[in-house]
Amino acid sequence: MSTLEFNNALIGIEGNLQSFAMSFTRNREDARDLTQETMLKAITYKNYYTPQTNFKAWVFTIMRNIFINQYRRKVKSGTIFDNSKDLFLISNSTSNTETPLEMISVKDINSKIASLSDDYKEPFEMHFAGFKYKEIADKLNIPIGTVKSRIFIARKRLMDQLPDYSFSAN
Repeated sequence: MSTLEFNNALIGIEGNLQSFAMSFTRNREDARDLTQETMLKAITYKNYYTPQTNFKAWVFTIMRNIFINQYRRKVKSGTIFDNSKDLFLISNSTSNTETPLEMISVKDINSKIASLSDDYKEPFEMHFAGFKYKEIADKLNIPIGTVKSRIFIARKRLMDQLPDYSFSAN
């Protein structure tokens, strides 16, 4: 599929993307933003599209994944927009200020991360920042299996160095 055909196909389903985005966001402006981001990501990753497959399904999957990732970020940051009639802003956090103990913990953890060798620290920090394994592998020009093992080893070393922060599900 040529670039022109790809772009025409993408523009051709823009209305469908808008409708699909509205089903997620229930807000016209957010739906436009989601549609625009989806189209940008589809253009960016057009080389990953397999010709003679369902183009519309491929683009809709991109949109769904973008929405899910955005939702997870909002939940993680503690802010969720309620799409009800009154559009409440819900905050899950009890306080925006860190306690002295939390500040010491963050310093301790960051110092242990900084002490990792660059081979382990860079993939770990990128993964923690939200990059996918494939993106990390491409950026660092190393195989994806190497990325996964380095992140695993970095986690293991940090758990060994920070036993006070271990979590038990029991």
